[in-house]
Amino acid sequence: MVTLVAADLISNLGSRISVIAIPWLVLTTTGSPAKMGIVAAAEFLPYMLSSSLATPWADRFGVRRTSITVDAASAAVIAVVALAPWLGFGALVALVAVAGGLRGIGDRVKHVMFRPAAQRAGVELIRLTSAYDGLARGVALFGTVIGGLLIDWVGVTRAIWIDAGTFAVCALLVGVLVRPPVSDAPVAPREGYFQALRTGFGYLRTDRVLLTMLVVVSALNMFAAANTAVWVPLWVRDELGDPAGFGLVLGVFGGGALLGNVVFTMLGPRLPRSLVFAAGAALSGAPRLLALALTDHLVVVLVVTFLSGIGIAAVNPLLGAALYERVPDALQTRVLGISGSLAFVGLPVGALLGGWSVTVLGLRPALLVMAVVCAVLTVLPLFAGPLRMGRPAPPPAAVEPG
Repeated sequence: MVTLVAADLISNLGSRISVIAIPWLVLTTTGSPAKMGIVAAAEFLPYMLSSSLATPWADRFGVRRTSITVDAASAAVIAVVALAPWLGFGALVALVAVAGGLRGIGDRVKHVMFRPAAQRAGVELIRLTSAYDGLARGVALFGTVIGGLLIDWVGVTRAIWIDAGTFAVCALLVGVLVRPPVSDAPVAPREGYFQALRTGFGYLRTDRVLLTMLVVVSALNMFAAANTAVWVPLWVRDELGDPAGFGLVLGVFGGGALLGNVVFTMLGPRLPRSLVFAAGAALSGAPRLLALALTDHLVVVLVVTFLSGIGIAAVNPLLGAALYERVPDALQTRVLGISGSLAFVGLPVGALLGGWSVTVLGLRPALLVMAVVCAVLTVLPLFAGPLRMGRPAPPPAAVEPG
């Protein structure tokens, strides 16, 4: 279990470096907010699609072998992304799209392996999801800060190559040290590809609690994508003029989330899940957009961003725990993949929305408008559906494959 989590976090570290490096590469080479949004969307859309559409193949091929294969391929593709200034903008968009598709299925299959690993170790699922989210936030904190510094120290090309190296290390660790139980070995499913997808969608459609949570998380991801890909880089350029400030803003958000995860890991099993989920969703979205819109003081932005990070700390662990607890073993790969796609459907939309909103309205008016929209989309769904998450509510009847 420790090796599997470590491998996943190493690849996340590289990805966080690229979150800084690739938008900055586009900004400095093109100067276009719209192109920044296009590149971000080119990664997010394939990421979202592969998370669900590739899961029947992952079940057939085996989740471990799929993880090794896609991480090795990701290393090669990301290495070529660094050559984008010589290859042209169109090549960059295509390469980033391939990398996003590979990373989508790679993330899903590693997360499917978490549940049996936790069960073998006797770890409570809510503690696993919270502890993992906290570790991931710690990696994000380090990765975003070091990403901005690496651009200054070694240049954007070498920073992206470091990301490629982390995928190679992840593939090596899983290939050499991770051994799932025999029951997790690749077995051809009884149903065909489209039937397998229908079975996963059919189960998820019956679970309104999961669907409500996914709507909220998708909205949060939409605005987070616009914030990271467009709004924060532009604010940093206009107010600070230093790429290290970009990493600092994102790193402070990760620091708040890390602190929140430490607290939630200790207290999570005893807290009312619906209340904590709602409060975290409200705090983590709109306030940090308002801070960027209303002030040019870095300290104010950092404080609000830190508090928003604390708010997000409970959202992903609660969704992850609900998925692990409510979805039958036989459907884990498909339902987690489909849920990942639904949660991340806001990412490509957000990236395009960020670039479009600035082009049409200007940075600060766009932030004000989007802060209001974010508040509506992340609060209203919590009152429109049956979000009952005390001790895990009884899941809907399982949809048997076949």
